[in-house]
Amino acid sequence: MEKTMKCSIIILNWNGAEMLRRYLPSVVKSLQPSALSRQAELIVADNGSTDNSLKVLADEFPTVRTIVLDRNYGFAEGYNRAIEQTDSQYTVLLNSDVETPEGWLEPLLDYLETHPDTAAVQPKIRSWRNRAFFEHAGAAGGFINALGYPYCRGRMLWRVEEDKGQYNSVAEVEWTSGACMCVRTNVYKESGGLDAAFFAHMEEIDLCWRMRNQGWKLACVPQSTVYHLGGGSLSYDNPRKNYLNHRNNLLMLYKNKKHPFGVLFVRFFLDYAAALFYLLQGRPKSALAVYEARRDYRKMRSEY
Repeated sequence: MEKTMKCSIIILNWNGAEMLRRYLPSVVKSLQPSALSRQAELIVADNGSTDNSLKVLADEFPTVRTIVLDRNYGFAEGYNRAIEQTDSQYTVLLNSDVETPEGWLEPLLDYLETHPDTAAVQPKIRSWRNRAFFEHAGAAGGFINALGYPYCRGRMLWRVEEDKGQYNSVAEVEWTSGACMCVRTNVYKESGGLDAAFFAHMEEIDLCWRMRNQGWKLACVPQSTVYHLGGGSLSYDNPRKNYLNHRNNLLMLYKNKKHPFGVLFVRFFLDYAAALFYLLQGRPKSALAVYEARRDYRKMRSEY
C-alpha cells in the first residue's frame, strides 16, 4: 500500500507559465535539503490554461506532479478539485507567485502537530518586490473589523509596514492568507472547502470564518517567512477585483456573522459611498462594479 503523504503543497496555475518559471524553482529547491521532502509532495494544479504552462511543467519541472483540470474553475473550486485528488494529512495552498526559502514549511507543520486545536496556519508574508516590507495579501495574519472589512497585522488598507520583528511571536488570528495557508486536509474538506460561488477573492477568509465557527483556532507562525509578488492576476484597482471583493465580502458576512443585519445595513451606505468615491476619481467602471456587486449579492444570498 502506498504511504500517505504528510503534506501536499498545491500551486494553482492559470496561464502562468512565466510565474512558474520564476517562482517554482524556489519551492522545489526549498524541499530538497530536508528529510521532509520524503513526506511532502509538490503539485501544480492547472486550471485550464491556454498558454504553454503544461509544456513548461513537463519540460522544465518533470519531478513536479501535475493535476490537469479541464477548464478554469476559479481559485476556489480549482483548489477544491485539486485537493479531492490528494489524501495528505496537511495541505498547503500556495500562490504561483510566492518564493519560498529553505526551512519555510517545517515551522508550519510543527505548529499544527503540537496544537491539535488549530486548523490552519500561515507564515509571515513579505513583499517579493520590497523584501523588508510585508505584503498586502496576508502580512502577519488577518483579522476582521466590526464592519466586516479584513485587515492584517502589518497592513492597514493599502499601507504595509516594514518587518522589524514587531510580529515575531506566534499569534492567534481570525483568518490566514490563501497566498500561503497550511491547513488540516480533513478540516478543509469537512468545512466544505472554499466556496466555489466566490470564484476568487475573500474565499479563504470565508473558509476561515466557517472553521472558527466550528471551534477551530488559526494562527500566524512567524518562524516561517515567504515572499509574495501579489497582484499577479488582477491589480488592486481592477473593476473585476472590486466587484468580487465587494460581493464576496457581503456574502461572507451574511453567511458567517451572528446577527449580521445591523452591519449589512451600515454597509449599504458605505458601499455606495465607495462607488461615489470611484466616480470622483474618474473610475466609472469601478463605481459600476460596486452596484453590480450589491445587485448580485441580493440575488445570491438566498442560496445560503
